[in-house]
Amino acid sequence: SVTLLVSFGSSMLYGYNLAVVNSPAAHIKAFYNTTWSQRYGHGLAPGPLTLLYSLTVSTFSLGGLVGSLLVGVLVKRYGSRSALLVLLAGGFMGFSWELGSPEMVIIGRCITGIHSGICLSVVPLYLGEIAPKNLRGFLGLVPSIFICLGVFSAQVLGLPELLGEDRFWPLSLSVVVIPASLQLLLLHCFPESPRYLLIERDDICGATKALCRFLGTPDVQAVIEEMKEEQQSLSSVEMVSVWQLLQDRSVRWQTLSVVVVNAGMQLSGIDAIWFYTNTIFENAGIPVSQIPYTTVGTGTIEVVAGLIGCFTIEKLGRRPLIITGFCAMGICLAGITISLLLQVGKPVPPVLNVSPSSAAGVPFLMTAELFTQSHRPAAYIIGGSLNWLCNFTIGFIFPFLQMSAGAFCFLVFCRVCLLVALYVYLVIPETKNKTFMEISHMFDTHRSFLSIPAYVGMKKLDGYGALESSSLEGKDSNLP
Repeated sequence: SVTLLVSFGSSMLYGYNLAVVNSPAAHIKAFYNTTWSQRYGHGLAPGPLTLLYSLTVSTFSLGGLVGSLLVGVLVKRYGSRSALLVLLAGGFMGFSWELGSPEMVIIGRCITGIHSGICLSVVPLYLGEIAPKNLRGFLGLVPSIFICLGVFSAQVLGLPELLGEDRFWPLSLSVVVIPASLQLLLLHCFPESPRYLLIERDDICGATKALCRFLGTPDVQAVIEEMKEEQQSLSSVEMVSVWQLLQDRSVRWQTLSVVVVNAGMQLSGIDAIWFYTNTIFENAGIPVSQIPYTTVGTGTIEVVAGLIGCFTIEKLGRRPLIITGFCAMGICLAGITISLLLQVGKPVPPVLNVSPSSAAGVPFLMTAELFTQSHRPAAYIIGGSLNWLCNFTIGFIFPFLQMSAGAFCFLVFCRVCLLVALYVYLVIPETKNKTFMEISHMFDTHRSFLSIPAYVGMKKLDGYGALESSSLEGKDSNLP
């Protein structure tokens, strides 16, 4: 229940805000143009209008970057009350039309981004810490389903029969206050992460009670002993900063993997499709009257893909799922390019987007699994920052990239998808059903193409961390 609640109030909001600006794009641009004309006596030229709308779309990601960087301070000071940010943002966006203020729309989008930046940094970490290892993959992908549901909800509410009309677009932007209010009312009823209570605060009693509640059984001693082992291994190690993590050569492949997978997910083109679905379909020749329903069809496919990934990750593993997701996305992007190039004056249905939704939550899950407690927060800051920076870049430049490169712009994303899939295949080991300490040991012994000295002259991985792996090095010193 706690997984569903935190995902509903965080991941679903993130998905909704990614897609909510797509359907009312024409109405928002018209509002901007009218307001500008009333203020200055003339409307906006197409270039500045596109620039202003791109800023509206991408400022959500800019806020997300701020939230991810300040997550430690904001969570410590405000905790679950950070959902109040959404209520504030909803007020800004909801009253923007009445007050004739495009600035309120942009500010509201930025504030919702700050909330999403906080949640997307904290929620995967929280779920990864409360989940038993045999359910860690399943629970870790539940937020990705809610992201897809958020996108789907925005697409459905954007239909002409619902909130797709001109006068309703401020309401569609401010609907986010509903899940945020529910989260504010209910989230305080759930306990803190057991792993955090034991390892960070040395509260064995509190950790035991939280585990009993989460697992539904009083027999939690084995899990407590595992966490004590990790606590003991970290007893002489302080939490590392982002700069220390980037300088730590012993975890360079883990860090590089976080960079590649998180940046690759955003640069795969999925955000461009969510932000600008209607424009893409219009360029592909879909009749304007059919575009909203075609958009809902893509959202349905994404939800199904997310459900498939969630229920198969513990059987298939992380690597096959993420490799398949990126390869499928690359193929679909190539198909979209071909569909657009074949457009010669009559509708040619574009290839529906089968995004890497089945693997959308894997980067966050892998970030939790590739590092132990001392390195994990810094790794999340790196992954989250890249996630938002790439999201902002795509949201801001895609309209201009599409104007300059046309259909070929999707081939850029296609190449990114295939390169990320290749990297995962060569470098990242399978982490299914492994404890955090086992995973860090696997990186020590895992042989990949990039770690073979004969090819690139790099030394074998030196272990999970210089201090954290010391107990393992003595035990396995006979390893090649």
